[in-house]
Amino acid sequence: MEEFRMARAFSVATVVRLCLPFVLLIPVWLIFIALVPDHHRIGPILLAAGATVVLPAVRLAWWRQLAAATVARLSPEGVEMEDRYGSRVHLAWRHIERIDVVESRIPSPRTLTKAGRIGVRTGARQCVGLVGWGDYEIPRHAPTWLSAHRARLPFDPASGLQKISIPLGAVDPLWEYGPMGDRIRRHRPDLFQPAVAPRAHPA
Repeated sequence: MEEFRMARAFSVATVVRLCLPFVLLIPVWLIFIALVPDHHRIGPILLAAGATVVLPAVRLAWWRQLAAATVARLSPEGVEMEDRYGSRVHLAWRHIERIDVVESRIPSPRTLTKAGRIGVRTGARQCVGLVGWGDYEIPRHAPTWLSAHRARLPFDPASGLQKISIPLGAVDPLWEYGPMGDRIRRHRPDLFQPAVAPRAHPA
């Protein structure tokens, strides 16, 4: 079994994206401070400065922890991914249907473009990954929203599998052209073949 983790869990683009919402709060702080009498402004100024520094730092630390705990694993049985919530999704090779744009809780600042088929900017909860029927395991202490998300997924009573996706782009936005892509090609080279539209038969 091979494990793949995010190579760049920290970047300038990530810091800018995570801190931008708090920078936009600066005008609000300035208006608030302007309404406070001069002899009482030291407290609000210190509060505003502290919040502007602490809140982005907390959010960045949370994001780095989330990114560091995300791992993709490839084995002779299939592909799986685990995250910091303790949830695990697994697709057996034979049950993978396609490569497609899927949702992800791990954003990335990089841009992906697949000629003629996919052009998305990862970071808006989207990346390129695998789609198929597999197992979705969540821990007992999982957040309510995670349990609700799993409950909404299509379920096949015959096989007991759910329709799931594995966002490999959360680990490496260009995984199709790297080591992960090479490993997957060994087992399912058909996934990388371009889809051909059915030809119309002459009347």
